[in-house]
Amino acid sequence: MAGFEFFSEETQALEKQIERMGIALGIDWSDETQVRELAREALSSGLKNTGVAEKHSDYRLMAKTELFSVAALMLRVMEKSAEAEGVMTHGGPAWKAFARALWAEHEGKSGQA
Repeated sequence: MAGFEFFSEETQALEKQIERMGIALGIDWSDETQVRELAREALSSGLKNTGVAEKHSDYRLMAKTELFSVAALMLRVMEKSAEAEGVMTHGGPAWKAFARALWAEHEGKSGQA
């Protein structure tokens, strides 16, 4: 079934976590500039949880670390679903806004060779 979209419990859980971390960071997912800045930071950090946040009491750093870890999972889920013929997995508005910004930032960096 071409173009089938699947919004599983896994994607719902990831979307909720993206929304929660967005609230903690004061992210307006409809503000493209703000989301692009966040995506730029996520990509420059390698979308990894470095363990720094666990040792730090700064809730913003902890929220960013969590969000960047969730973003890595989000991208992995999208990649896996793309491998399945005709299945397109995505979450809700926060997921879509962050995914678009990550892709745009990635494309911008690849074009700056």
